Amino acid sequence: MNQFKHFAAIDWSGAKGSRHRGIALAMCDTGDDAPRLIDAPSGIWSRTAILDWLRAHKSDRLLVGFDFSFAPPFVQRGAYLPGEPTPHTARPFWAYVDAACSDPDLGAASFLETRRGRHFYLSAADGPKANFMHFRRCEAHFNASGGGKPSTVYDAIGAAQVAKASFAGMRLLHHLGADVPVWPIDPVPDTGALVVEIYTTIAARAAGLRKGISKMRGPRALDAALTHPAIGSRPHVPLDRYDDHATDAILTAAWLRATAGDVSKWAPKALNHEIAATEGWTFGVV
Repeated sequence: MNQFKHFAAIDWSGAKGSRHRGIALAMCDTGDDAPRLIDAPSGIWSRTAILDWLRAHKSDRLLVGFDFSFAPPFVQRGAYLPGEPTPHTARPFWAYVDAACSDPDLGAASFLETRRGRHFYLSAADGPKANFMHFRRCEAHFNASGGGKPSTVYDAIGAAQVAKASFAGMRLLHHLGADVPVWPIDPVPDTGALVVEIYTTIAARAAGLRKGISKMRGPRALDAALTHPAIGSRPHVPLDRYDDHATDAILTAAWLRATAGDVSKWAPKALNHEIAATEGWTFGVV
């Protein structure tokens, strides 16, 4: 997969509203220069502005990673939202989510809120949390191999808000349409850009950060991760402000560059056609 010459990681947000300090975009080229943050057109990124940026770079030899789940679990229960007449593959499901949302800036909070207690856990009033803990095959495989237990898109509690971020991301993928393929739902193209799902903790582990400590909140910690032999980057250009969003995006962009040529990353042993079409897969889980 050496056709990629540019590598970007996007720390995503499902927060309500139209501009989000929780979104960060970092990008690097082949070589060893550290990734740099890309400034938003208006100073703070919106989800729509990220969509526009992707479309503008669709012809570039660019690998882009997003840190949200590209689809809910399907294989285990035979449906995304059992009892609800949803489509049976990812792309039509993205359209289904988008049609059900009127939230601004590709938000999806209303999709979860109108289905709370049936499909999504938003508080103890929704019943036992264990009833909502369903996972994709990728997540189950990652957990079984010792990677740890990731979040489920049905749990909308907690600071990370993986649920709202993921369903907002599905709206973005729907609007992206055929402009940029999405792996493994689509095959890897011979040229042009490609979107993959990432899990920033995988990049952190590769960079030597031990379990339970995956965040870099200062320049020394970020440089130690970037210059780790598995990442192979130079130190970063100092930032005006250090936060989890910026440092995660910078490190993960460098990790994508370091791993994109690894054939095993593109052929996970547990991935099959059904999983690819319905649930997708997280790049780096082998």
